[in-house]
Amino acid sequence: MSHPEDEDPAALFRSAIGAVTPLKKPAAPPPATPRPKPRARMAEQDDQAARGEFARLLRDSNPLEAGDTASYRRDTLPARMFQRLKRGQYSVQDELDLHGATVAQADAMLRQFLQEAHAHDYGCVRIIHGKGLQSDGGAPVLKNLVDRLLRLRNDVLAFHSAPAGQGGTGAVLVLLSNR
Repeated sequence: MSHPEDEDPAALFRSAIGAVTPLKKPAAPPPATPRPKPRARMAEQDDQAARGEFARLLRDSNPLEAGDTASYRRDTLPARMFQRLKRGQYSVQDELDLHGATVAQADAMLRQFLQEAHAHDYGCVRIIHGKGLQSDGGAPVLKNLVDRLLRLRNDVLAFHSAPAGQGGTGAVLVLLSNR
């Protein structure tokens, strides 16, 4: 008398299910045509709108050129503090590099950066915008964006193009208020 433990489990399985008919292999699917890469259409539209608005601003004012010095001082800031900023004598506590950013990206990055600088109570920061030598013969876009945006902010006491060893006319040192 054989015990169920002595039997081959595979043989038991085959006898339980009976005869089987193998499935036919499905035909290979037709080769798929490559799908186009996804594009961030809304971001492109936003950037075009920002660039258009910014181009209008540049036309209506005198834009900074690549080698021009960016400079701004609030009347309430003592002249000696502004002179120290111009000479790069304040310790830079954080830095933002905008190289390669689009207008819309640079705008958002700059706003976020300044918000974080205030959260950390930083007094002086450096923003690298580049000289704009790649700007299709026009005015340097990021440099002018930084100049215009900083002038509009209440938390900016002053800014000035960095000394040659700290980025020169491709960067600005910004003095921030302690709200």
